[in-house]
Amino acid sequence: MSRSLLGQLAATLAAVVFTGAAVAAPVDDAVAELRRAWEVIRYKTPPAQHAERFEALAGKASQVVGAYPGRAEPLIWSGIIVSTLAGARGGLGALSLAKDAKGMYEQALQLDPNALDGSACSSLAVLYYKVPGWPIGFGDKAKAKELLDRALAINPKGIDPNYFYGEYLVETGKPSEAIAYLERALAAPARPGREIADAGRRDEAKALLDKVRAQVASR
Repeated sequence: MSRSLLGQLAATLAAVVFTGAAVAAPVDDAVAELRRAWEVIRYKTPPAQHAERFEALAGKASQVVGAYPGRAEPLIWSGIIVSTLAGARGGLGALSLAKDAKGMYEQALQLDPNALDGSACSSLAVLYYKVPGWPIGFGDKAKAKELLDRALAINPKGIDPNYFYGEYLVETGKPSEAIAYLERALAAPARPGREIADAGRRDEAKALLDKVRAQVASR
């Protein structure tokens, strides 16, 4: 191959790489904006304002999903926002929102199960172990465990999958088994740019761990 052809090929590859980066940046920025807004509402805003603030953020998330079809990351964060809104609202409308979030996570898993360190797996698992089972809802503890196992396989040291596995074990009557996972959550490495979420999740993990240790000690 001549040097001129090699030069043309290199230039073409460089253009492809540059174009890919240019395309990726806007969706990454949009997802990061949703993530930061969720963290501020979830951990820095009075609970009385959560429903209203998450509802507005869910509208923005829907726009991001529509702007970037075929990308798992906006779907995951839209699902997180909608499922958190369900928790903030409660009542009869919460189940409908949970079903909407479930659909978003399932779409994300079809597109890229490893996106955002397997967050779709762990987030969908939370719905499965928190939502009531049939005939009221779609809750399924067995499916929750399967998804949590997948999430930990993808991100074994992550704060979220370890916390959720611990919470799942507590809610399924296995508090002594939950201790190790909650301790791993507290020991998880810091995530750059996620200081608010890390601090909030650690507070939740510590509170649950203290509760579990007290339960186990009293037996």
